[in-house]
Amino acid sequence: MAEVQAKKPKSGWLNVLVDYGPLLIFFVTYRLYKPDGDDAAGEILAVIRGTGAFIVAALAALAVSKWRLGKVSPMLWLSTVLIVGFGALTIFFQDERFIQIKPTIIYVGFGAILLAGYWQGKALLKTLLEAAFDGLSEAGWLKLSRNWGVFFLALAALNETLRMTLSFGDWLGTKLWLFLPLSFLFTFTQLPMLLRHGFAAEDAKEAETTPPPTA
Repeated sequence: MAEVQAKKPKSGWLNVLVDYGPLLIFFVTYRLYKPDGDDAAGEILAVIRGTGAFIVAALAALAVSKWRLGKVSPMLWLSTVLIVGFGALTIFFQDERFIQIKPTIIYVGFGAILLAGYWQGKALLKTLLEAAFDGLSEAGWLKLSRNWGVFFLALAALNETLRMTLSFGDWLGTKLWLFLPLSFLFTFTQLPMLLRHGFAAEDAKEAETTPPPTA
């Protein structure tokens, strides 16, 4: 069974769909129900409906990852748990701030874990991604863990800045039109370093489409 799973084909775009599909559904649902003008009650209702769709989509993505990819990464497990937990708080208290601070907690948590591991000489990103980069040396994994740790902390600071300065709708838009492109761009900038540390050149194109989830 382990041998069969090891030979499962990679699917970069399916990874992206699993990681970011729920966020897209949240965005679309919120926009669909968002009222025109200053309607506070309607705004809260749109957030609650979007959050409910977000939770269902996150659980569906978890099932799809297990079914199609044969595994659920530790990062996806944690992200889904936080989506369900903070989503439930958002619906119960009817306060969108719970959904807004979820990414910050994820970014700070992963950033701190990766950097703590780096300072101890441990490439924890390899464990979180379950050896997604074939042939990458331990030195390469260590540098990648450090770089993503710093990037996650930068995303946390950016999320908090935008959360405090933008409306909920505008903040939500940045998750798709700012954070997602930044994640792909950062992943692309890491390829030269990965190739220098043993990453298979034929897998580089696959890596460009599979950044760690940052929702």
